[in-house]
Order: sequence, then structure tokens, then C-alpha cells
Amino acid sequence: MDWHLLGLSFITVFLSELGDKSQLAAIALSSRGQSTRAVFLGTACALLLTSLLGAVFGGAVAELLPTSLLKAIAAVGFAILGIRLLWVNRESQVE
Repeated sequence: MDWHLLGLSFITVFLSELGDKSQLAAIALSSRGQSTRAVFLGTACALLLTSLLGAVFGGAVAELLPTSLLKAIAAVGFAILGIRLLWVNRESQVE
């Protein structure tokens, strides 16, 4: 196992997930609930399951579709997202 790659991916995901909506939901639930352990275990299991599903389905899609097509789909998706963000900002500034 490449421990450097493991550590690098862990740090990258950990830092990108700080302040995520799931953490805010966990904080809200633990402040109201009686069992913080249940909130922690439920949140951890949900995060693990979504990560597992993302890896499994991502791997399956990568096996079925060629890399160039996946890159093209990602590029078009990011372009649409960027244009949409710019469009919404212009509309809110006009009003």
C-alpha cells in the first residue's frame, strides 16, 4: 500500500469536508438529542456508505465509458455550472 498516497488523499478529503452540511447537521442533531454516540455512529455510517457508493459507481462508470468521454462530460458539466453561476449573479445585480 502506498502510505503517502493514502495520507495525501485523507488530508485532501478531510480539509475539503470541513464545514460541510453533513457536519452542520450532525452538530444540530447532537445538540438536541440525548445520545451523541448515536448521532456520531449514524453520521459516520452515512458518510462511509455514500463514499462507498461513489467509489463503486464511479469505478463502474469508468470501466464502461472511455476516459475521453468522461473528461468531455465533466468539462461540459463544469462549463454549464460556471455559466449558470455567472448568469445568476448578473440577474441579482440588475435588480
